[in-house]
Amino acid sequence: MINTNQIKPDMPVVCSQDGQFAIVDHMEGPNTIKLKKDKTGQHHYIPVGWVTSTEGGKVKVDRPGDQAMQEWSKTPPSI
Repeated sequence: MINTNQIKPDMPVVCSQDGQFAIVDHMEGPNTIKLKKDKTGQHHYIPVGWVTSTEGGKVKVDRPGDQAMQEWSKTPPSI
């Protein structure tokens, strides 16, 4: 189980292949990470359930970057 208190703003988000594909903006509720705006000015959201570790000052997720970017949400989940 990931300790969400370790997920901090400006942490890099890396995929299962160690490539960075996003940066944490902040936690949005207890189960969602809001990512900083991309090149087009759009925020994205990923579930904490994707996170496998927060070691080394990085948020590592369980899938390749391309897959994560296809599956992330453009709107926050309804709480």
